Amino acid sequence: MSETKILKKYIGDKKFYKNVLRISVPIMIQSGITNFVSLLDNIMVGRIGTEQMSGVAIVNQLLFVFYLCIFGGLAGAGIFTAQYYGAEDYKGLRDTFRYKIWLAGVILAAAVAVFCGFGNRLVSLYLNGGSDGGDLQAALGYAMDYLKISLLGLPAFTVVQIYSNTLRECGETVVPMRAGVAAVAVNLVFNYLLIYGHFFFPALGVKGAAAATVLSRFCEMGIVVIWAHTHRKECHYLKGVYKTLAVPRPLAKKLFVTGSPLLVNEALWSAGMAMLAQCYSVRGLNVVAGNNISGTVSNVFNVVFFAMGDAIAIIVGHSLGAGRLKKAKDEATKIIAFTVFIAACVGVVMFATSPLFPKIYNTNDEARRIATHFLMAQAVFTPQIGLLHATYFTLRSGGKTFITFLFDSVFMWVVSVPLAFVLSRYTGLYVIWIFVFLQMADWLKCVIGTVLVKKEIWINNIVSPEAQSAQAE
Repeated sequence: MSETKILKKYIGDKKFYKNVLRISVPIMIQSGITNFVSLLDNIMVGRIGTEQMSGVAIVNQLLFVFYLCIFGGLAGAGIFTAQYYGAEDYKGLRDTFRYKIWLAGVILAAAVAVFCGFGNRLVSLYLNGGSDGGDLQAALGYAMDYLKISLLGLPAFTVVQIYSNTLRECGETVVPMRAGVAAVAVNLVFNYLLIYGHFFFPALGVKGAAAATVLSRFCEMGIVVIWAHTHRKECHYLKGVYKTLAVPRPLAKKLFVTGSPLLVNEALWSAGMAMLAQCYSVRGLNVVAGNNISGTVSNVFNVVFFAMGDAIAIIVGHSLGAGRLKKAKDEATKIIAFTVFIAACVGVVMFATSPLFPKIYNTNDEARRIATHFLMAQAVFTPQIGLLHATYFTLRSGGKTFITFLFDSVFMWVVSVPLAFVLSRYTGLYVIWIFVFLQMADWLKCVIGTVLVKKEIWINNIVSPEAQSAQAE
């Protein structure tokens, strides 16, 4: 293949990138601000002490499992939403919205039951290693204080995801961004007031951090829901959506069959990530603190390729739904290449700044050193992580959810978790080398993902039988 053809295959024109950025930049801004304020939140709690920061970090790791279950469950229906919107089938779109309500409600109820019944035991799983001088019992107490209040915000979080995901899948990314910005502003202000007790507010510590997060969740929910139901021109597809909550049985079955692998995938993958964190935690409380710092900081950088994954789901999903199959293939190829390029640039910046962020925290030198090394290792593998996300979302856009299940969570539990368990418990390897070996194991996933995308098994219209045989425009 000539150089000109290679460039044409992997690099788009100005109009193409303008459309990609139109979709992805608002998502980047929302996620970036959210994660930056999470970083500030983390720093504020971290300045109280290592035990407080570690307790909050453990709870957030557990809540992360719930968040990804919601994301995964809604993503299955979201594949249909994007394609229904591309096909201008608004009745089908409303039915998928109703399905999201039922599914998210079940996940929410199950999560609250688990956290209320087993929260103490789950947190304790992360506090069985060496304490490195830290007070494990105090960390447990702070964690439970944070968890009990945080549960109050889960219903609002769930409603926000139902609405925001639907808006994004229909091409509206600015409103969720604005709601997210408002929410993080509320979170930041009340963190300042309630953690430290400024301006006559009580100093609540980790309880104040949890209360601020709950307030921000309800603020975000109010903005998104009110906007969606007062802007009927932009959200005409939601007209009459609550006249019934019934979902046609054939569609419900199709949504369940397609979406279940995604839900199970996200549940198992997030549980796998929690297990990896638990494996690291057996090396002591300093590792818990260092991993928390690095994870919070890296999330600020990682918003770029997370947003690019959403761009693939939206742009490619619309083309598949409209029957423009060749166009979908071309778009996916170019966005994947763009994602890897951006991820490489982000990795350079992340590596250069990695020693700076841990210095802000009020923790000991060992925890800071571990955090810095985690960040450096993460930066080196950032292009690889970008490629994995891009190929995953490409496969998912065409409804190949069982393949993504094998690609993601099965690999996690068959390869990554056993490797981390063995290395953390039966070797004396420095914890960063364990992380590096886990990333190197993902090289196999990179190869598999690239091959599957190239074989075009994901190019599939799942909402219109006629469109499946349509030729590209």
